[in-house]
Amino acid sequence: FKLPSDSFKYLGWCDIEEHDVRGNQLRCPRVREGPSEEELFFRREEHTLKKRKQVTDTENWEKRLQENWENCAELNLSFQDLGDLYQVENFKRILRRLIRVEKLWLVDNSLTDLSAIRLPRCRELNVNKNHFRSFKQLPKIPQIQHLSLAENNIVTLSGISDFRHTPLESLILKRNPCEFQERYRQLVFSSLPNLKMLDGIPKLPEDCSPPDIRFFYKMCTIL
Repeated sequence: FKLPSDSFKYLGWCDIEEHDVRGNQLRCPRVREGPSEEELFFRREEHTLKKRKQVTDTENWEKRLQENWENCAELNLSFQDLGDLYQVENFKRILRRLIRVEKLWLVDNSLTDLSAIRLPRCRELNVNKNHFRSFKQLPKIPQIQHLSLAENNIVTLSGISDFRHTPLESLILKRNPCEFQERYRQLVFSSLPNLKMLDGIPKLPEDCSPPDIRFFYKMCTIL
C-alpha cells in the first residue's frame, strides 16, 4: 500500500511546487539527491517518477536562485549520506556557492578531499567524523578561527603550517592518529604561534617548545 506522500519521498525541497523557501532560511537542509531513474526501476519504485518532469534551463536557473546558497551565513550540512559519486559532486557544487558562510558543519559525510573548495568568510568549520588524511585535503579557509577535525584519519602534522597566517585560535584533533605523535602539543603550537586552544585545552607553559639544543653548540662560555 502506497501512502499519498510516497511520490514525494525523493524530491528536494526546491522541487516541491508552490512555496518560496530559500536555502539561506534553512539551518539543516537535506541536500542529498534522490536515486537515478534506473535505480528506481531496479527498486520497483518507478511510481515516484510521476512527480518528476523534464527541467528546462529556465526552471533550473530559478531553482538555483531559490537555493540561494550565496547568502547563507550559517549552515549545517551534516549526515547527508553521500553514498554515490553523483551525490558527492552535487554536494561540492553547493559548497562552491557558499561564498558568505561564516559557520559551517559538515559532520559525518565520508568526505575525503575538499582542497578545490574555497570558503572565503568561514570562521568556524566542523568536519568531524570524515575521512580526511591530511591538512592539504581541507578547503581553503583564510579567515578560520575555530576548526574541528576530530575522528578523521590525519596521520601526520604535515601541512598544518598552512594555517600559520590565518586567525586560527582553536583546533580540535582528537581521535586522529597524529594525536599520538611524540611532543604532539609542542609541535602543533610551534607551527601555529597564534593558536590559543588545542583539543579543548588552553595553551600551557609546557606546550612551548624548549630551545633548540643545537643553538648552544654554537655558543662559547666566557669565564
